[in-house]
Amino acid sequence: MSAVIPDDLRTDVATLWDYHDMHHEPRPCDVGVGLGSHDLGVATFTAELFQKDMFPLVVFSGANAPTTVERFPRGEAVHYREHAIALGVPSEAILIEPRATNTGENIQFTRRRLDDEGIHPSLVMLISRPYQQRRAYATCRKFWPEVEVICASRPLPLDEYVQDIGDADRVINMIVGDTQRILEYPKRGFAIPQKMPMDVEIAYKRLVAAGYTTRLI
Repeated sequence: MSAVIPDDLRTDVATLWDYHDMHHEPRPCDVGVGLGSHDLGVATFTAELFQKDMFPLVVFSGANAPTTVERFPRGEAVHYREHAIALGVPSEAILIEPRATNTGENIQFTRRRLDDEGIHPSLVMLISRPYQQRRAYATCRKFWPEVEVICASRPLPLDEYVQDIGDADRVINMIVGDTQRILEYPKRGFAIPQKMPMDVEIAYKRLVAAGYTTRLI
């Protein structure tokens, strides 16, 4: 396992990395939604944003996936909540949605969770892994179209993020998988369509040809 991106792949990985960053400017929102994954940094950054008064309420959403069940055996949302509390977020400022197993369910179940609490936000911040931003945005626009959405992730450079995760192959596979979902999910009714520049599509196809296929659907 290496935490270094191979030199011959660096340009293509960086092209996809930049494409998935929505480059949204954080601003105060009604609620921050931390999307569950293997990356505990999502909960860390959600806590940092809360402490900067970016939102008064946090929802952590996520059950388990094959990639998270060992690390978060009680569910992603539960572990995220505990981590955020350890970082100083008051427990009363956190709701959890512990059933979602994909991004579509993250959005739909979070919406229902807030509805159950009588909370109807107009501006939502989605906090995710950096390469999940574009898919999270497209999914939210499909299943929660009445809200304005801002996407946010820890502001780490690509190499620093890979070193933090500790596994370059895993990160590259995940980025390639998310890129495929930008193309495929609108066809399945899971997301709104988004433009993909030619250089992004070419980089994606080269990484698939290089064998980064474990997260393809």
